[in-house]
Amino acid sequence: MNLGLEGRVAIVTGGAAGIGAAIAVALAREGCDVAIVDREVGAAAPVAAIVALGRKARAIQADVRDHAGAERAVETVVAELGRLDILVCNAGITSDAVVWKMSEEQWDTVIDVNLKGYFNYNRAAARRFMEQKGGKIVNIASINGLRGKFGQANYAASKGGVVSMSKTLARELGKFNVNVNVVAPGMVQTEMVRSLPPEVLEKAVDETAVGRLATPEDCADVVVFLCSDRARHITGEVIQVDGGQYI
Repeated sequence: MNLGLEGRVAIVTGGAAGIGAAIAVALAREGCDVAIVDREVGAAAPVAAIVALGRKARAIQADVRDHAGAERAVETVVAELGRLDILVCNAGITSDAVVWKMSEEQWDTVIDVNLKGYFNYNRAAARRFMEQKGGKIVNIASINGLRGKFGQANYAASKGGVVSMSKTLARELGKFNVNVNVVAPGMVQTEMVRSLPPEVLEKAVDETAVGRLATPEDCADVVVFLCSDRARHITGEVIQVDGGQYI
């Protein structure tokens, strides 16, 4: 299926590894030039993969909490890659504790990265998309933002906020031909997850209906579809990529 993404330009935050890297490479495979925004310097692997696919790649080291930095990132991408058509916000952190042991710093840091960081880039891209009368925004949340999770009050609140913010932006930006959607993964086989205790992984697999955890590529495939014109009439939706873990 031709998704019609040839020649489009995307920003992926948190794209140096894991789900973000898979999304960046999947977009390049469909013909996009991709800018990866990450606080870590090490975006070499996805950048090399994008270039190997014959597309342009740009690595921007930035903290998504920096409001002015989001504006600069968008301006840099437009100046260097010629345009901006797609924003995928994926950068996120965890700092788990039950609420009676959670510090103010743990709360503030997770909310700042996972929610304010998304606001910063959604706002910066929205202004560009409004001017050009078109664009795609996909925000990565989590099923834990829909159902809650023991020990993750800060993370669940941040991801629930991403869902509500995205639905609001879908209403605000629809008249400008901008689609805003959410992908909410369950547990995904990233390097971080594979380091969890076996009993935690087994419990997560048992929760699924399909008997397996998602791969980063499973999430990336859904994101790429939502970024295409094949999904032009989908906005304000939350698509769970969890193998039935939530149900």
